[in-house]
Parts: sequence; C-alpha cells; structure tokens
Amino acid sequence: MKLSEIAKLISAELIGSPKKEIYGVASISAPRPDKITFVEKKNMNNSDFSSAAALLISPELKNHYPHKNLLIVENPKFAFAKLCNLFVSRSSKPVYNKNFKALVGQNVLVGENYEFGSNVVIEDGVSIGKNARISDNVVIHKNVTIGDNIYIGSGSVIGSEGFGNVLTDENNWFHINHLGSVAIGNNVRIGSNCCIDRGTLHSTHINDGVIIDNLVHIAHNVIVGENTAIAAKVGIAGSCVIGKRNMIGGMVGIVDHINTADDVIISATSTVNKDLKEPGTYTGIMPISKHSAWKRIALWITKLDKISKFINFKISKL
Repeated sequence: MKLSEIAKLISAELIGSPKKEIYGVASISAPRPDKITFVEKKNMNNSDFSSAAALLISPELKNHYPHKNLLIVENPKFAFAKLCNLFVSRSSKPVYNKNFKALVGQNVLVGENYEFGSNVVIEDGVSIGKNARISDNVVIHKNVTIGDNIYIGSGSVIGSEGFGNVLTDENNWFHINHLGSVAIGNNVRIGSNCCIDRGTLHSTHINDGVIIDNLVHIAHNVIVGENTAIAAKVGIAGSCVIGKRNMIGGMVGIVDHINTADDVIISATSTVNKDLKEPGTYTGIMPISKHSAWKRIALWITKLDKISKFINFKISKL
C-alpha cells in the first residue's frame, strides 16, 4: 500500500514520499525499511529509526525527524490501531486432516512422534517440533512456532488476540489488531486452560524449559526466561520480561512492563508493581481495604524498618 493511501485512510498529514510502498507496521525495537514505526515522545530516544520506511508521530515531534517520511496525527496511538487493522491477515478456515486427526490450516509443519487429542485446531503457518503432546480442545493460532518435546493441556489457547485497546477522541474503545505471534521453545510444559496472547508487532516468547500450571494468562509481548516455573492462576500483563529460573507462586499478578531478575521467587498471591532487580524471594501481600487507606498504610510500611532502627537507637541510649 502506498504511503499516500495510508495517510488518507488514517487522516494523517504526510511529509515525504507519497509513492513509498509500505508492507506493514514495525516495532520501535526493530524498524524496517518497508514498514511504518509508531514513535511516542517517551520512547523517541530508545532506538535508531533511520531504517524505518516512515514514522507515525504527533505534531510535537515533527521537527525531530526532518529527513524522514512522516505521518502526523493528533492521536497517533489511535492511528496506530487503525494501521494494524489495515495490515492484519486472516487465517484460512482449518479443515480436518486425517493424518493429524485435527482441524489444520495451510502451511502447517509438525515434527515426528506427535500425539494430538480430540478437537485440536491448528491455524495457518504453525510450526511444531518433534515429540509434541497436545491434549483435547487446544487451539493454536496462526504463525505460532513451537519447539521439541512440548506438552499443552486441554483447553489451552496459544496465540490468541492480545488485550490491546485505545480510546478514540469520542472516548470509545478501539481494538488494536495484533500482528505478532507466539514463539515457544523446547521442553516446555503448559497446563490446561491457559491463554498465551500473541504480540502486538512481534512474538510473545516462552523460552526453553518453562513449566506453566493450569489457568495461567500470559499477555502480549511478554518474554518468559528459561526454566521458569509459573503456578496456577497467575496473570502476567503485557510487555513484561521474566528472568531465567523464576518461581512464581499461585495467583500472583504482575502489572505491565515489569522486569524481573534471574533466580527470583515470588510468593503466592503477591502483586508485583515494580521491577525486581536482584535475585531472591519477594512477597507483596496486604489485606484488602479502601484504596485511600491502603496508600497511607503502604507508605508507613515502607518506613517501618527505619522507625524500628530509630527506636532501637533511642533505647540503646537510655
């Protein structure tokens, strides 16, 4: 699609070459010479955008990229959502495959010694290594890649659409179609009724040796490090990076864009709302209360260690 056509469809001011051919949307971490990259003020210094075909920006960034093709809009995040919709591809309807005994799409590769349960659905472009054990009612969406020696429990969904949305100028929710996928390494075990969402522009990664219990949700763009163990009912929000050999207890909630170090243990039912930068065991559990009261209590809890030391110091002087 030509850049001029795209500018018209998303109501953008175009600066640069209107005839430039565009083939998709690229992330800020991997700009492409044939794709558009969405750049916000908060991440404008995080990458070199010289290789990008064009940049989608707000008017305030207009003068920062004088020699680039630019699409300028007042609400660039909404325009980004519309861009993703322009380039989304739909999987063909899977058909029953006698060899796999499953509903299978086009261009699917499956290694030797596989075992599929009933009602398994595998969409277009999926690649699965050898020794796969996939239980009943599992759905694997388009372009997912899976390594060797995988187990997926009944009812799990791999590569589902992520929960990415943006408010329009009229304060209505507009869904961002996710163009990425999911990449799962070797020797990974995934329990029943788990959901692993595909990335917005690139893949969600589950690395080698990860084990996941039942009822776990891993959101878009998450990276889970090697040999991490995740217990039941854990929710990991978008764009988190979980270190190697983490142990995450049941019902833990991890908010978006959190990074954890290697060899971290998170106690059950904890809420993680900041980066965990060092190995060790972390616990974050408080009784539920009104949010205003919780903020006051949390403030004093962070000061208890200093208060205790001060009191002990005063006692020692008596």
